Amino acid sequence: MAQGNNHSPENKVRVLVVDDSAFARSVIGRQLAADPEIEVVGYAGDGLEALEQVRALRPDVVTLDISMPRMDGLETLDRIVQEIPTPTVMVSALTAEGAAITLEALERGAVDFVLKPVRAGVPVLDSMSNDLCMKVKQAATARIATHSRIAGPSAPRKAGAKWKDRIVVIGCSTGGPNALATVVPRLPPDIQVPVLIVQHMPQGFTASLAERLNGLSEIRVVEARPGMSLEPGLAILAAGGHHMVLGTSGQVKFDDGPAECGVRPSVNVTMESVTKLKGKATLGVILTGMGSDGTRGAGLIKAAGGEVIAESAETSVIYGMPRSVAEAGHVDAVVPIGEIADEIVRRSVLSTRSTGATL
Repeated sequence: MAQGNNHSPENKVRVLVVDDSAFARSVIGRQLAADPEIEVVGYAGDGLEALEQVRALRPDVVTLDISMPRMDGLETLDRIVQEIPTPTVMVSALTAEGAAITLEALERGAVDFVLKPVRAGVPVLDSMSNDLCMKVKQAATARIATHSRIAGPSAPRKAGAKWKDRIVVIGCSTGGPNALATVVPRLPPDIQVPVLIVQHMPQGFTASLAERLNGLSEIRVVEARPGMSLEPGLAILAAGGHHMVLGTSGQVKFDDGPAECGVRPSVNVTMESVTKLKGKATLGVILTGMGSDGTRGAGLIKAAGGEVIAESAETSVIYGMPRSVAEAGHVDAVVPIGEIADEIVRRSVLSTRSTGATL
C-alpha cells in the first residue's frame, strides 16, 4: 500500500524542480539550494520532461507545478505515483480553483503543497522560502501511497446499537486529507456522536476540503462557522487560520490567539476546549502529520478519563504526531488507517454487558 523513501538523514535531500515558468524554476531552485540540507539535482519545464528526469535522476522529492503545457501537474503526479513512486510537493496558487485542484492532488498521492503567495495578482515567489524548504525536507521522510485510498463500506454496526455520550476530536497534518478521506466516509450515517476535525491547512483550503469530504461521506461534513451547534452525525472541520473551540453552551467559537506548535488551527487547542466541556466523554484521534500537535491535548483527554486512538506507523504518511502521542503514553489503541473508523465506532457504542443491547 505504501512505500518508504530511501532518503538518508545524513545526506542532502535531492530535489527535482518542475515548473513551466523559467523564472519560477530559477527562484524555487535558488531558495532550495540556499538550504544546506537540500541539493537541487535538476529542472523540468513540463510533465513529460519531468517524467524523464525522475527516471534518470531518481530524486528524493519532486516539487510540481499544477498548470503546465503538454502534461499538467495532476496527470504528471498520477504517472509519478504509478511508475516511479517519489514524494511530491505541489506548488499551488491561493485561489478557489487552486484549492480544489490541490486537494485532488493530495488525494491522488501528493505528500503536501506550498502556496505561491500573490501580491497585486502577481506571484511573489521570494516569500515562500521557509515553508518550501521545510515541506521538502518533511516530504523526504514520507511514506507514499502507490494508489489512491478508497474508503470501504461504513464501519460495522448492528441495528439497536446504543451510543455513548461521546464527542470525537480528530487531528491531522501532512497526509491528513487523504487519511480523512479514508476515515470519515466509513463512519455510519446514523452515528449518534458529533465529530470535530482539525487539519493543519491555510485559509481558503478548508472549505474545499469540507466540501470534498461531505461528497464522499454518509455523515454531513461542514467547515466551521462561529455559533454552530454540535449535532450527532455532523462533522465540523476547523476553518483555516482559526483555532476551533467550544463555548460553555457547546457552540463552536473561533479563537485567533497565538499559534500552538507553529499552527493555527491547533489540535491541542480544540482538544483542551472539548475536554473542559465533555471530560471523560472525549475521544481523541491522531492521524498522520509532522510534529507534536495533539500530544498535549491527548494528555488532557487521558487525564480527564477519556480515550485516544492513534494511526499506526505502517500507514502514516508522516509518523510524527501519532508517534509523539504514543511515546508520551497517551494512547489506548494504535491501529492502521483502514481500521480507525471501526475503532471510533467500537469505542462510541455501549457494550452488550452494560446495556443488554444486540450490537
